[in-house]
Amino acid sequence: MGPLRYLSLSLLIFFCKIKIIIIWGLILAVVVEGEEKAAAAGAECEFPAVFNFGDSNSDTGGLSAAFGQAPPPNGETFFGAPVGRYCDGRLVVDFIASGLGLPFLSAYLDSIGSNFSHGANFATAGSSIRRSNTTLFQSGGFSPFSLDVQSWQFSQFVTRSQVVSKRGGFYKDLFPTRTYIPDVLDKFADVIKSVYYLGGRYFWIHNTGPFGCLPYVLVRVPRVAARKDRVGCGATFNEVAQLFNAKLKETVAKLREELPLAVLTYVDVYSVKYELISRANKYGFEHPLMACCGHGGKYNYDDHMGCGSKTTVNNTEVLVGKSCDDPSERICWDGIHYTEAANKFVFDQIAGGAYSDPPIPLRLACQKKEQ
Repeated sequence: MGPLRYLSLSLLIFFCKIKIIIIWGLILAVVVEGEEKAAAAGAECEFPAVFNFGDSNSDTGGLSAAFGQAPPPNGETFFGAPVGRYCDGRLVVDFIASGLGLPFLSAYLDSIGSNFSHGANFATAGSSIRRSNTTLFQSGGFSPFSLDVQSWQFSQFVTRSQVVSKRGGFYKDLFPTRTYIPDVLDKFADVIKSVYYLGGRYFWIHNTGPFGCLPYVLVRVPRVAARKDRVGCGATFNEVAQLFNAKLKETVAKLREELPLAVLTYVDVYSVKYELISRANKYGFEHPLMACCGHGGKYNYDDHMGCGSKTTVNNTEVLVGKSCDDPSERICWDGIHYTEAANKFVFDQIAGGAYSDPPIPLRLACQKKEQ
């Protein structure tokens, strides 16, 4: 499937009384059809519920509920133990929920101790936009919960939920394949339309990040990643990401024409993440291309000895996939995902709308702006 496998996808929906906001990492924000009047100009939005769709970058426990918990030291920084997130602490979606005054999202697949009164998280690690014919149990396999499955789960949730009814990757082969981009974006647009026809109106859409800077990519496909940019990232992969983002922006423009009642905000997460990686020292980070939690090599990443991996030495189990001394000084957590500190940086940059087109802050995402 090419480097499109590494596209970070996260779709959030925020209910605002009779409104919804959705965010797709590719992130969306949605408002449900039937709102009687728009919020006063400049007034902050009130979102009592949030719904998220995506992959491991926004999975708060879906994959863990289905296939077993992410091992320690995941979760160590904020939660003190693994809690289903592939990170040392909180994800961008956690900061978004907190920024809206809401609790963290419970995974839709996790029925134990979950509370869906403030929303649900449909994201699972290893998910993709296109359906895959491989599984997580195969090398390079995907989660069975692709975007269309997550969309179907949301549709069922909307049908059954009282709050609604009352109110209203990874590669099959690792070489960059640009030809997949139109099909991926067509499927993404179809999901946005399906949410729109369920009443969605406000969409906050995040583009994909510079996946050519991930240790996973730099280690696993060194031949393709051999051509480096000035930072040391795989230039070929980042070029595909930028091409995808350009086409995504075009897709958003077309959706604005096709869905006249929708407000779609395009958020340039790529620029935020690349700024952080390329100027890490300025922002208090170090070793931007190295995994904090991993084992061995230039990038502290080994495909066979990941974060939390153990081996047996003299009949004694030994942890080899260890965390670095201070995750708050690192950008990459495990070679694929960002640390809590990096996630917080990304959230702080995008929440105010400086990287949005049009420039709408998260707290004002229910406001209709010129597009």
